[in-house]
Amino acid sequence: MIRSTVRGVGCALPRKIMRNTDFEGIVETSDEWIIQRTGIRQRHIASDDETTASLAEAAARDALANAGLTPDDIDLIVLATSTPNNTFPATAVEVQDRLGMRHGFAFDMQAVCSGFVYAVSTADMYIRGGMARRVLVIGSETFSRILDWSDRSTCVLFGDGAGALVLEAAEGEGTIADRGLLAASLRSDGAHKEKLYVDGGPSTTGTVGHLRMEGREVFKHAVAMITDVIESTFSQAGITADDLDWFVPHQANRRIIDGSARKLGIAEEKVVVTVDKHGNTSAASVPLALCEAARDGRIKKGDLVLLEAMGGGFTWGAVLLRW
Repeated sequence: MIRSTVRGVGCALPRKIMRNTDFEGIVETSDEWIIQRTGIRQRHIASDDETTASLAEAAARDALANAGLTPDDIDLIVLATSTPNNTFPATAVEVQDRLGMRHGFAFDMQAVCSGFVYAVSTADMYIRGGMARRVLVIGSETFSRILDWSDRSTCVLFGDGAGALVLEAAEGEGTIADRGLLAASLRSDGAHKEKLYVDGGPSTTGTVGHLRMEGREVFKHAVAMITDVIESTFSQAGITADDLDWFVPHQANRRIIDGSARKLGIAEEKVVVTVDKHGNTSAASVPLALCEAARDGRIKKGDLVLLEAMGGGFTWGAVLLRW
């Protein structure tokens, strides 16, 4: 059978680093308060000349170089973002142009923080369906553009960045030993919209709006929802937490990451954590963490890796792949 295998990985971060102490002159908060509640110590913030498209392009070029490929080798770009450069066209099309890619097709995926997990699963369907042999999957965000910098409950949580994977079709035996994407589970429930949303949009206010969140409500639902899709993914693949080599969760809050891992029985040493350095970068958080763990040698060829994310909507999902 056809499997979607990882050929390359890349990432990009804005130049500016904003540490917790930098917020002390903006809102009533402290480094200790932020670390205790979130595990975040710093995040990267895009400058005026850095956009979702430019960060996505940089991550894409990094992934292509890592894969030993050029844009001519790519058939499809799927870009997960909630902070596009324009209402339309899709930021993926702008990235396609920036890469000099004059063939194939490109589109954006909007599932907020779950966007990259949704995008990987979508790319897998195009590969297994024969419509694409190689897909560039990108998560890129500039959440700093939609933050209310007077709201201490949200502005300290988010950062900007981009990460990318090159997925490539390969023959597999149809067993858990295959390299590539092995199982996925995606969910959403619009009843929770008001718990995490942006209070603007073209059809409602004609403005971009700002991010709004009921933090306690999000936290209350997060661990149970994450556990739900992960257990479904384990069931599809016929594995348990003990079989995993690495767990790469959405980097929203250290307490959510730790709580989910404990409930699932995933050992602490198998969990990839970057929230302390990047904050919550929404759809970029999973590929940024993947990139770091692959580059420093933790994730190696043949490792069994679980990806997970939850975002506004609510949306949530998990993907299991063998590196």
